[in-house]
Amino acid sequence: MIIDAWMQHPNAEWIGDPMFDSLRRWKPGKWSETSQPLEGTLAEMDRAGVSLGLLCAWHGPDGPMISNDEVAHHCRAHPDRFVGIASVDLHRPMDAVRELRRRVRQDGFKGLRVLPWLWGLPPDDRRYYPLFAECCDLDIPFCTQVGHAGPLRESEPGRPIPYLDRVAIDFPDLRIVGGHIGMPWLGEMLSLLMKYPNVFIDTSAYKVGRYPLELVDYMRNNPKHRILFGSNHPFWPAGECIAGLDALGLPDFARSAFLADNARRVFRLT
Repeated sequence: MIIDAWMQHPNAEWIGDPMFDSLRRWKPGKWSETSQPLEGTLAEMDRAGVSLGLLCAWHGPDGPMISNDEVAHHCRAHPDRFVGIASVDLHRPMDAVRELRRRVRQDGFKGLRVLPWLWGLPPDDRRYYPLFAECCDLDIPFCTQVGHAGPLRESEPGRPIPYLDRVAIDFPDLRIVGGHIGMPWLGEMLSLLMKYPNVFIDTSAYKVGRYPLELVDYMRNNPKHRILFGSNHPFWPAGECIAGLDALGLPDFARSAFLADNARRVFRLT
């Protein structure tokens, strides 16, 4: 079984946003500027052998980009293939707490994702803290992006130390998933994994062939490693991301943990 820890089903406004122009330069000729049928996302999952996708909403300072309603609709249509990850308005923390609570209790969402580069606010900002407390009460993880920002925004809010370090100290019960590996600060991100038992990394936005050796060594040699597979569909479809996995030579325990077991544990999936 393969669980994809970070994916989106795009709508036309989101996929066509100018802030993604830098990503289009990385992958010329492979973009669609229009919304695609959900069957296209399911077909890509099937090609890659992905059984379940953690499908995330996007909310930015100007409002919803992929709404929680859209994600909930997709999850209701295919409950065996998708689980929702909420996104909320960081500038209205109490409304955000209520929205997160509603999505988890009403729609079965399994996590919260906030992108620091999108808001220009690192995760130790005071506006996140009511949401962290609610994540602990709801027993769901906080998912975020670590490392440089691919879109045309500043990268500094995604630096693991000191920002996530402070969060992990203040909220020892909070499960934290840092997506996009953490380059160029992978050493900082791995040090947080060693320091805190509730910190994880997902590999979204990276193909297997681009995994840093330091990350691969950690997975090979640590029986209880905390790395999750993620694609970042549709920017990087799962099939492209997972191709060549056998070449890493991961032991069976490490491969199983990477592809599914860690995601089950983090997101409390049955």
